[in-house]
Amino acid sequence: MTHLRLPAPAKLNLMLHILGRRPDGYHELQTLFQFLDYSDELIFSPRSDGQIQLLTDLPGVPSDSNLIVRAARLLQQATGCTQGADIQLVKRLPMGGGIGGGSSDAATTLLGLNHLWGLNRSLAELAELGLKLGADVPVFVQGQAAFAEGIGERLTPVELPEPWFLVAIPPVSVSTAEIFSAPELTRNTPASTVRTVLKCGGRNDCQPVVEKRYPEISNALILLNKFTSAKLTGTGCCIFGAFSEEAEAKAVSAQLPEDLPSFVAQGCNESPLHTALKAQIEISSYLG
Repeated sequence: MTHLRLPAPAKLNLMLHILGRRPDGYHELQTLFQFLDYSDELIFSPRSDGQIQLLTDLPGVPSDSNLIVRAARLLQQATGCTQGADIQLVKRLPMGGGIGGGSSDAATTLLGLNHLWGLNRSLAELAELGLKLGADVPVFVQGQAAFAEGIGERLTPVELPEPWFLVAIPPVSVSTAEIFSAPELTRNTPASTVRTVLKCGGRNDCQPVVEKRYPEISNALILLNKFTSAKLTGTGCCIFGAFSEEAEAKAVSAQLPEDLPSFVAQGCNESPLHTALKAQIEISSYLG
């Protein structure tokens, strides 16, 4: 195989409840993840010298700190693999957007190189590795819409409606660490059940904190709420609203001001990464 091209899809947190803070500083949470058919893209090419080379620079992110490089090296170390890779990144997901960009890139790296290098590690093994890179990485590895608990690593697959989402991107970058360390963040939401969340939905406990600190996001929510019920995803900065028809979502998108970029994408219960990887495995099996 000369190269492998795979998506690193966005996700939305349809709700996010903060139950408490653990002694290790992490937060106990409950959240509902769904993927979008909108993604970064990674292209992997094998190397025989064991080197991991990220061929795309991200401003302000040293290569050794990039989650893509860290994921590749972690997989090498965990498996004793002596192969390497050149990796190109086509970046579409905003950094600090709350739609999973870095975590999704890391998960696509783990799954892509597991396939490219012929390691045959299971999703459970890769998800365990992914947790070392970030709490959101396992859901991207597992590839199913899920109700998540703990710090985000305990996943219960769910089947959700797959509406069209309008995702707006206020021109700010929000630090997850800043929001989770905010003294005004409530950390006492009672635990719920999957059944209750699927029936009644939920809120984003981080949203009031983000709105207070980032007026650009607060103003964008006010604007989008004129058309649909709008929420913040994760710790932001992206906000979203759901529509039953793609045309309706695009019509609202066209009415947003130029300084509030947006995109329209459909919700997916199966990650586009897994759909693409299945197709690649079928092609590989056919060829040989």
